[in-house]
Amino acid sequence: MLTRQRQQHILDALQRDGQVVAKALSESLGLSEDTIRRDLRELAAQGRLQRVHGGALPVAAAEADFAGRQRLAPQEKVAIGRAAAAMVQPGQVVFVDGGTTAVQLARHLPPALRATVVTHSPSVAVELVEHPGVEVVLIGGRLFKHSVVAVGAAAVEAIARIHADLYFMGVTGVHAQAGLSTADMEEAAVKRALMAAAGDTVVMASSEKLGAASPYVIAPLDAAATVLVAPEAPKAALAPLRKAGAVLVVA
Repeated sequence: MLTRQRQQHILDALQRDGQVVAKALSESLGLSEDTIRRDLRELAAQGRLQRVHGGALPVAAAEADFAGRQRLAPQEKVAIGRAAAAMVQPGQVVFVDGGTTAVQLARHLPPALRATVVTHSPSVAVELVEHPGVEVVLIGGRLFKHSVVAVGAAAVEAIARIHADLYFMGVTGVHAQAGLSTADMEEAAVKRALMAAAGDTVVMASSEKLGAASPYVIAPLDAAATVLVAPEAPKAALAPLRKAGAVLVVA
């Protein structure tokens, strides 16, 4: 089997099964594990899969930049943002992550709501400028331009001084084994700090994030109280998450 044929076989198996295991794949093709691992390395370098110990997972499409992510599942993000906004109760202090779904949450907060939103996302803060009853606390730090959020030691230190009722988290990958992940190390650290400072965490996950993985792990799947998904989310993607103990709520 030629290299191109092997690699296409790997990608087909990944799309069909949601993961590939190097040992099982080598046995089924009658090839050495070294050959399969070399193919996995090459495909990972091309950005076509995410390598993990023993095999590979689908790469997270949500790793695109902010403008690119706005074009991914826009209707799902509206539905998830609306449902997340409805979870905010009067008087609460909530952390709202960065990202396109978080912007939808901000847009759908009820006009009469009185609450405090703490965010490291200028995009979310700007959405709330005209909201009469929402106090906005903007966390500062180094601007990570890819996601338009503040990251770094200053952001983590500021977050640690706040106790929030809820944290609405954005991720690029939600996987039963790989957990909650994102594409940047510093961004992952900020998300962990937000989780630690909140009573509960709600993960907002449109369909392209389900069953996918990114290089930097934020936390295990069960660290979140709830994973909020769209009505269109594929049942095949949800089943492994439920089996792993995730509490799924359909927007």
